[in-house]
Amino acid sequence: MKITTVLFDLDGTLLPMDQDLFTKGYFKLLAAKLAPYGYEPKQLIDAVWAGTAAMLKNDGTRSNETVFWNRFALIYGEKAKTDKPLFDDFYANEFRQAKSICSTDPRAAEIVHRIQARGYRVALATNPIFPAIATEHRIRWAGLEPSDFVLCTTYENSSFCKPNTDYYREITQKLGVRPEECLMVGNDVAEDMAARELGMHVFLLTDCLICTQGTDISQYPHGSFEQLSAYLDAQNGINDAADCF
Repeated sequence: MKITTVLFDLDGTLLPMDQDLFTKGYFKLLAAKLAPYGYEPKQLIDAVWAGTAAMLKNDGTRSNETVFWNRFALIYGEKAKTDKPLFDDFYANEFRQAKSICSTDPRAAEIVHRIQARGYRVALATNPIFPAIATEHRIRWAGLEPSDFVLCTTYENSSFCKPNTDYYREITQKLGVRPEECLMVGNDVAEDMAARELGMHVFLLTDCLICTQGTDISQYPHGSFEQLSAYLDAQNGINDAADCF
């Protein structure tokens, strides 16, 4: 079955970054925003991690957004839910400063637009632990627009997280496609290559590779954006890879 739909991870794939540096910088900004409202930095960060862990274990019965805030409220009480507008304001404004922690790669936008021109549908399969506004900022930092994607997974519209294969299954159901006609492109071996268990094609982008378990990556098609373009051409019998970049 030919590939019709390409799913792209965002952080470390379309948006080059050091994940650890980004997380530290993001938490520093969040703590500075909320400290005046009674959120002690360490407890706040621990609570965010607890909410994130709850989303990663989501069983699909509720949105990731609901799961996060329910867990967060167990720590801070109902105050947390009434303060949600403060968090929304952070993501709309101060979060933008985290752009300085990331890099840019013009090839990211180039390949998305090129493969769209070849007739592929393109979706953004970023781990849905952020609200839509934060995801939209990061898309733009990568030189793209949310409208470039037929679907962007966020914590509002998703009920699972990577590496759960149900996360990928949920995407195929929303897009009305079979796993076998999808290609998942990402930089994290554990999170992104899990799509292969569902029957998807996968491509491991190695520029910002995350391989914490020492997995042998030779089992996956892998390489640069140029090699990704050549891979798609080979899969669908296209011979103009040299014109992609």
